Amino acid sequence: MTAQELLSELEERFAAIDARLDGAGAEDRDALRQEIVGFFRETESAIEGLTALKERIRGLVDRYKALPAPPPAAAQPQTIVSDHIGSSTYVERGWTAIASGDPQRAVKELERALELAPNDPHAESLLGWAQMLREQYDDALMTYYKVLMRDPNNPLARVNLGYICLKKGIFGEAIEHLSRAIRQESDRKAQIYAHLYMGMLYLEREMYDDARSFFGRTLELGPGMLEAWWETGRAYYLQGRLDEAARAWRTGHQANRFNLWGERCGKALAQLEAGEPVSVGA
Repeated sequence: MTAQELLSELEERFAAIDARLDGAGAEDRDALRQEIVGFFRETESAIEGLTALKERIRGLVDRYKALPAPPPAAAQPQTIVSDHIGSSTYVERGWTAIASGDPQRAVKELERALELAPNDPHAESLLGWAQMLREQYDDALMTYYKVLMRDPNNPLARVNLGYICLKKGIFGEAIEHLSRAIRQESDRKAQIYAHLYMGMLYLEREMYDDARSFFGRTLELGPGMLEAWWETGRAYYLQGRLDEAARAWRTGHQANRFNLWGERCGKALAQLEAGEPVSVGA
């Protein structure tokens, strides 16, 4: 059974129990309790087993790295010329597009960077990020697999794998990836986004205080991260604390009203002040 088949089977069992709960009465309580407890334990056991297997796979990677290197091949004509200096301009443009909320432009800039410097890990990591923000999750995963084959601890790959898991509702694995990105100190950019995504994860679970704590840390590390102001306002709004939501969105809008997230904060603020419902989907 593949991992996807296992997940599908668990989802079917969940749906079956969920349907039974809709029409359940007092006489069904004991049977349903036993079934739910058993289902929880089986799922927890499966997660523990998969986690242990993942650690064993890391051992395979270490053993592979210890294999003798192949003898040097005969010199071949150089067919690929890397222009890292020219590429860096497009990498910077790609990052700027990501930060300003324009992943479509980011993909174009970063693909051009990789044409000039094939297999550049930083450009590939940012390309995966832009693909992810465009919800091209399969393309992003393939890009990150290439990065992690060369650098298993790449912080940007880790933080964005965490985001993909968040979007797929795989919260345990998302927390694992994001926590690793938060603990590392080599990439500040990855730390900032790891805090932002961790806040979004806790917001998804309706743990509002924890979510705002991570958004606050995001703004400490990156004061220009206006998306954190949008998310902070969203956390307050969903909790029914409208005055605090207005303050958060006002701050984000005033920081830069031409930024995508600053503009979004401004629209939400205007709706709130007009007494209209605010669309606060992720």
